[in-house]
Order: sequence, then structure tokens, then C-alpha cells
Amino acid sequence: MPALTVGVVGASGMVGGELLALLEKRRFPVGKLLPFNSGRRESFVRFRGKRYRCSAPALTALKECGLVFFVSTDEVSARFGKKLAAAGTWCIDDSSHFRLDPSVPLVIPEVNPGGLDGRSRFVAGPNCTITGAAVSLTRVHRRFGIKELRLATYQAVSGAGKSAMEQLRAELSHWLKKGRVPDLPGRGLPHPIAFNVFPQVGGFDAEGNSSEENKVAAELRKIWSAPGLRVSCTAVRVPVLRGHSLAIWARTGKPWTLKSLGREIAAAEGVEFRPGRGDYPTPLGEGDRTFKVYAGRLRRSGTHPREFQLWAVSDNLYKGAAWNSVQIAEKLLTAGKLGV
Repeated sequence: MPALTVGVVGASGMVGGELLALLEKRRFPVGKLLPFNSGRRESFVRFRGKRYRCSAPALTALKECGLVFFVSTDEVSARFGKKLAAAGTWCIDDSSHFRLDPSVPLVIPEVNPGGLDGRSRFVAGPNCTITGAAVSLTRVHRRFGIKELRLATYQAVSGAGKSAMEQLRAELSHWLKKGRVPDLPGRGLPHPIAFNVFPQVGGFDAEGNSSEENKVAAELRKIWSAPGLRVSCTAVRVPVLRGHSLAIWARTGKPWTLKSLGREIAAAEGVEFRPGRGDYPTPLGEGDRTFKVYAGRLRRSGTHPREFQLWAVSDNLYKGAAWNSVQIAEKLLTAGKLGV
């Protein structure tokens, strides 16, 4: 395998740290690492036993790379991404900025690997929330034609970054000492999160939908190539550090049996299906540094003969972000596209 010069924009962040650890664990052929951060403060990362100083991203430095991972902000991706890809560098972007751009493939390797055909050197990864539904139900959708999807998401605070995780820890520590949850000044989440849930992930639009809810609907339609898919979502933040969970109601165009649904879910790439009634996944058990989507509690819905319910859990920092990006890179490497 060719040794590559690899850039990681956002290397000192939470997802950046997971990405670097995965590249090391997977023995990805990194010949030279160029880590970047915002440049606002000095920071360092470790990779293969060496300590690297992060620098602010600049197009000249990024062009030295054969592959660049963007795990930073929308603004940084917008500033450098397409220019860099046009110059011949492969770019894998974890931000939301280009996900719905018609010229940019939005890829989950288990679902739509055809987006890595090389026609675009810029590839986007999806919102971490939809991974559980997109991966676990992709074979069901192909066979039975999902027409309508309703989702209730239960999203870990790590999806909102390090500050949200610190907020949860600080609130829990205060409760243990004082017996109450504080309303911390400068908190990153819209409400206290310890022992609490609230139906808001992101800001609201004029229709009352949160940005997360809009992303779920639009991105799933693109990934499944299903523009007519009807999607309704309520995104909820829960006091969990890591691991997003989904309660799913799916209505199909074709009839099915629970047995046939179970076979398709179990056969889906990257899915572990647990058909037992009490053997369902949880974010504490399956949401921490795991590679798969875990699904269970498959059952009929009581509202329509072709509607069923499913529960899914996945690690939002791994399969929802860093691991999905590394998977894309590995697919490109295996196909001989990197270094070309």
C-alpha cells in the first residue's frame, strides 16, 4: 500500500482524536501526518508515539496531502474543501456544509459505496444521528420500499462537543455534592442536562423544526436515493455521554412478515440484530467505541398493517463520525484511488 501524506483538520478536537486513534489502530498507511487546528491556541496531538504540533490550516500546506480529513467546522470545510479537491487532493468531510450539495456524494460505505466511484474527490459523511436508521434499514428499504419513516432520537451530549460533556459531568458532580442540578453560567446546551431531557438539538426554523430534525430527513433521502420518502423526526438530547439511540416507525410499500424483516436487518452489512425480546442494545453497552449499528425490539406497529417498529443504537463518535470517515478512506485505498 502506498504511504500517504494525510492531513487532519480539527485534529485536536474530540472527533479528531478518535480519528487519529482509528488510523493508528487500523494501520492506515500514513507516511506523513499534518495535523491542523483553528490556530487560536497552541495544541498538540499524539500519533504512533510521536507528538505533533497543530497548525492553522492553509491551502498551501493542505495541498501537500494526498488525503485530508475535515473534522472541524462548516466554515473551515467551506473555505478549503472544494478548492483542495479541485487541486487533486482527496477530501473526506465530516461537517454538514456540503452534505446536500448535488455535486458531493454523501456516503455511508455499508449503504451507498457507489458514491466513491472517483467522479468526485470530495466526499461527505452523514449526520451522526441517521446512521442507525440508514444502515439497519437499507436492505429492508431495497426489498420492501420504505415510504414513510418516523423517528424519535435520543442523542448523547458528545454530539454537541466537549463542552456539553463537561457540562453534564459538572452538573452531576454538583448534584452529588449539593443535592441539586445547577444552572451553570455559560453552559453550552440550552438547558441543564443532568437528570433531564429536552426536545432540541440545534436551532429552530420558522416551522418549529430543529436543525437536527431537518438534517435527518434531507440526508436520509439523499443517501437512500429516495426523494419522495416521508420523514418525521423529533430529536431529543439525553444525559448520556456517548451513543445515539433511535426509536423508529417505518411504513413500507410492500407487505412483509416479521421474520422476513428480521432476516434483512440481520443480513445488513455493519449491523448486529438482536431478535430476543429482552436482548436489546443500549448506549452504555453498545455505544462506546463500537463499529456496528445494533438493532432490536423489532415488532409490528399498531397503526398500519405495513408499519413496524425498531430500536437502534450506534456510537455517534465512531460510526457516526470518525469511523465512517476512516471506512471511506479504506474503501478508496482498496479501490486504488488514493495516491492516484
